[in-house]
Amino acid sequence: MVSNAYAGTWHIAAFAYGKDRSRTTVYDYATTKVQRASKLTVNATPEPVEKGKKINITGALARANWDTHAWAGYSGQSVKLQYRPKNSSTCTTLKTLTTSTGKLSTPVTATADGYYRYTFAGTSTTPAATTAGDYIDVT
Repeated sequence: MVSNAYAGTWHIAAFAYGKDRSRTTVYDYATTKVQRASKLTVNATPEPVEKGKKINITGALARANWDTHAWAGYSGQSVKLQYRPKNSSTCTTLKTLTTSTGKLSTPVTATADGYYRYTFAGTSTTPAATTAGDYIDVT
């Protein structure tokens, strides 16, 4: 059975045997990361919103819990809130939040039509995750 304790960096050893049954061992031949799956969500409300009014950007960061076979909120992690204007491909980081029981929530002032997303850089035991942008129509 796989346990949460198995997540992290694994060190791989290699063994080779000769015809004369001699053995060569290479410890730390390579390393690889074994990571628990992650998922991140975002929701910007209200939609549409009047220019200059506040909107609330909520979301959640969760990761697989191999001990319980369920998703669990990932607390104490830094997640960036980013904004991309309509008809642009460039995202700008507005602020960095820290998850509380995996949950995220922050107010921002609506200035123009665009997309809001959260992005998580990942850790040694959990991969990075980025949401698709949630579009807000500013009237």
